[in-house]
Amino acid sequence: MEETRKKCIEITGVVKKYFIGTPNELAALDGVDIDVYEGEFLAIVGASGSGKSTLMNIIGALDRPTEGGYKLDGLDVTAANDDELSAIRNRKIGFVFQTYNLISKTSALKNVEMPMLYAGVPAKKRVERAKELLNDVGMGDRIKHLPEELSGGQKQRVAIARAMSNDPSIILADEPTGALDSKTGRLVMDIFHRLNKEQHKTVVLITHSPELAEECDRIISLKDGKVTGVRPGSGKAVGE
Repeated sequence: MEETRKKCIEITGVVKKYFIGTPNELAALDGVDIDVYEGEFLAIVGASGSGKSTLMNIIGALDRPTEGGYKLDGLDVTAANDDELSAIRNRKIGFVFQTYNLISKTSALKNVEMPMLYAGVPAKKRVERAKELLNDVGMGDRIKHLPEELSGGQKQRVAIARAMSNDPSIILADEPTGALDSKTGRLVMDIFHRLNKEQHKTVVLITHSPELAEECDRIISLKDGKVTGVRPGSGKAVGE
């Protein structure tokens, strides 16, 4: 893979510290080096407190490292200003969170439209694409429903459709099945596999589940803010 695929994410020597200069100074990430390749399905695994979510926030341009470098598609993210970071988040990366992060008083359709609204996509095109994406994740008959009218799995499928709204090349999924039962979690993972294989999306899955990690192409283990191992996974969904 490393020889044939281009790197889309290059993390080098990344350190993230909190409470700098105080007795409580904490290094959540301590010299992390990670490469992610275009079209890869990568798992980042570790126990609570290992630094997984901190790393995701940096990859997603939601936070800046204290030290180290980060390039996304060759762009130096660490040198980007706030407006440039906002554009990166909106255009290049789709986010899927454990808690869905849907807007509560807004329909499934409007939730999926939201990133396109910020990107300046015309209203008619926004509606057409949002409907298409909701159909793709099996939610075409729920477009007018509010989040409170949806089950956890339905909310997560809406969240995946929203993540895809601006056709990002990278999907960051932070414990996307953590709040779901096993059957619904399987459905969500199958959608990620389909996006990876059929649309060639790069998927970075943050998980504490060894079983889900095994389905990915490659598994990176974190402990105490350091990379402790890199190994191949099966690259296949359960039952394939």
